[in-house]
Amino acid sequence: MTLYLDTSALVAAVIDGRNRNVVLDALDAHTDWCTSALALAESLALLPRLTDEPVLQNDVEDSLRLLWDRVAVVPVDQACLDRAAHIAREQPVHIADAIHLAAADRLPRPVQFVTFDPAQIPVALSLGFDVISS
Repeated sequence: MTLYLDTSALVAAVIDGRNRNVVLDALDAHTDWCTSALALAESLALLPRLTDEPVLQNDVEDSLRLLWDRVAVVPVDQACLDRAAHIAREQPVHIADAIHLAAADRLPRPVQFVTFDPAQIPVALSLGFDVISS
């Protein structure tokens, strides 16, 4: 089974918080980890919101990049963007969320989709993913 991490899951994996164990348990249970090419840029953009301390931001970035090196990246190409546009038209999600869902939709089934974004959960379920969240 393939495990897909959205941005919220990728960030949760590297910072202390209530969702970290959920992600770490999911990572331990799977060998195939995937995410969208969008996830790293979104994660890095969140760093200033996580802490004002430059040293802590650097530590989190290092942890993100170490995890990133172990995750298969689904490209955000035109086919992915077209599928994301369709999802965003049909479902109540923002385009960034739709890109994650479209990227995961390209993977062979079954897929477990890890997210802590409540807007993505019902859409992921409607696409046939098993959702891991808290």
